[in-house]
Amino acid sequence: MHKKQALAAISAVLLSQSSVQAHENSDVKVVEGRLLPKVQVAGETYQPYTISQRMAHYNVPGISIAVVKDGQLVWAKGYGIANSKTQQSVTSNTLFQAGSISKPVAALAALKLVQENKVDLDTDVNQYLTSWKIPDSTYTEQQAVTLRHLLTHTAGTTVHGFPGYQQGANLPSNSAILSGEGNTPKVFVDQAPGSDWRYSGGGYTVMEQLVEDVTKLPFDKYLQDAILLPLNMHSSTYEQPLSQAKWSQASAAFDRDGEQIKGNWNNYPEQAAAGLWTTPSDLANYILAIQSARKVYSNQT
Repeated sequence: MHKKQALAAISAVLLSQSSVQAHENSDVKVVEGRLLPKVQVAGETYQPYTISQRMAHYNVPGISIAVVKDGQLVWAKGYGIANSKTQQSVTSNTLFQAGSISKPVAALAALKLVQENKVDLDTDVNQYLTSWKIPDSTYTEQQAVTLRHLLTHTAGTTVHGFPGYQQGANLPSNSAILSGEGNTPKVFVDQAPGSDWRYSGGGYTVMEQLVEDVTKLPFDKYLQDAILLPLNMHSSTYEQPLSQAKWSQASAAFDRDGEQIKGNWNNYPEQAAAGLWTTPSDLANYILAIQSARKVYSNQT
């Protein structure tokens, strides 16, 4: 996932580096021109950066930002270019590959199935998996892998992340990826589930397979109808590869030197782990929905 233009999530990164004043004032010019280090030493004076200065420093050709204040999306704006070959500008509607931010959005699919009593958070996931099973091992004999383990990166599953596939390459099925028939090793459990936290894109790919097996629907279709549209994430999609009709809306990916990659972007059939295309405004709607749900839960407990 390193060959990416700054993701839609860079909005959160940039705003976290901005001054307190910028947090308290949603004015566009204040946010654009008052970026300060997240960590500041007392007594030291810091010269604020502009967004364009930070973009140049990190070799980022284009970004898109959404600003939330008092529980509302107040503005969104794009900066720079989305494609160095066509000089297409970034706008607030430009689609970006969200990378691993795909995971927390995808997690809602599994949690919705829990809410509907179709699966249980603490039951052996092999009871729900039909297209592929987590291989038995001495570790799973001690403790079965549960959905709670998968969602919290405590399942002991292997495969940290995925490199993606160049445009035009055949994309393996989810079960083939899990079996090691793609461009990454097979997914298995090599430490006791629940014993430790370890980041695992492989674990989220297991979760994706569970959602497909339970719903009998393609993962991107279920997410679109059950999660994205209800959250007003109307520009977002988990489809892989991205349909050609949306290419004109999509930002190309760039390496750390700011060079556009071959084929414009890689495809990620590991949809739950890395397959989301989205905008900062859509991500803001997701965040606001989570905050609202948390507030309701807090008031009930």
